Amino acid sequence: MQRTVLGLAAAIVSAMLVTPALAHHSHNAYEVTQWTTMEGTVTEIHYLLPHSWVYMEVKDPKTSEAVVWAVEATGPMGIFRNGAKKEDVKAGDKIKVRCHLLRDGSPGCLLGFLTPMHGDMARGHGVEHQWD
Repeated sequence: MQRTVLGLAAAIVSAMLVTPALAHHSHNAYEVTQWTTMEGTVTEIHYLLPHSWVYMEVKDPKTSEAVVWAVEATGPMGIFRNGAKKEDVKAGDKIKVRCHLLRDGSPGCLLGFLTPMHGDMARGHGVEHQWD
């Protein structure tokens, strides 16, 4: 009887911990069936939990005006586990990203892959890493 109660309690606690995590990771705001590639210059980068953010200035192809994009990535440990290093990308660096655009058309996307294009081989120039 005591084992059954302990097993039931463990199952309930596990369900309580997993349910918020599943709800948190909805990507409904993004068009996840299509990839978009763009290049720009990093204006800010924030390694945060649960998601890191890269802000990049991208030239609008229609108007040639600079637009700042908010690019959502996974948390720092996920980024670093995939082989990227914190020093690989800094404000002012040129980057190329492959991401899923926001459905509402605003300048933001869910980052899949990031390639530093700054020219510094020691900081991973040209090496694409998964950031989600």
